[in-house]
Amino acid sequence: MTSPDIPGEAAIPGEGRLRLRGFLYGLIPLPITGVILFIASGTLAWPAAWFILGMLFVSTAVVSATCHTDLVMERTREQPGAKEYDKKLVLVLHLTGLLSLFVAGLDFRFGWTGPIAFPVQAAAFIACIAGYCLFSWAMISNRFFSTIARIQEERGHYPVITGPYRFVRHPGYLGIFINGLAQPLVLGSLWAVIPALITAGLIIWRTALEDRTLREELTGYREYAGQVRYRLVPGIW
Repeated sequence: MTSPDIPGEAAIPGEGRLRLRGFLYGLIPLPITGVILFIASGTLAWPAAWFILGMLFVSTAVVSATCHTDLVMERTREQPGAKEYDKKLVLVLHLTGLLSLFVAGLDFRFGWTGPIAFPVQAAAFIACIAGYCLFSWAMISNRFFSTIARIQEERGHYPVITGPYRFVRHPGYLGIFINGLAQPLVLGSLWAVIPALITAGLIIWRTALEDRTLREELTGYREYAGQVRYRLVPGIW
């Protein structure tokens, strides 16, 4: 997919254009998320929903301002060699993630769950922030953090061993995993945890598939996997 031209971008220096393009492209999920949350809930007066949108905006801004500029090109244009299994899996992940938001909105409107204990919701807020931070850190650290799994031979792809990649091999997925499970509780919905658990299971599956691809096709990854034993959760898996 080719990203749209940005009005007036020709007047912005090259790196600035790239970062602006990455920022705008990264913001695409924000209005989609907002529409689903507020239509399902029937109100804009939902502080927790605004918190989720705020975290998405801040994360996108931080990553766009600090990531490798060539990563913007990687993530905003269709690239050769993208794995077909991952294209399909990403689509399903998006659908289950949006379903969780929709259920949370309906729950807020009709009060299915009722009040959630403050310590539980506070812990969910902290976990949600931690998930966004970990995902952002992984993107900033890894210039090969592609939207779809692929071996980026034309960019000299190699295993990244800095930042959070010192602790687990797929920290970006761990951040999404944490955030996906925390979001329903931030939004005050136990029912939304059900599709969130499906999403979490798909993330585990995607991690295993991508890890296998990297072992088989990326030079140096087997050695890296021997140094960093855990794929997703330190000490567990």
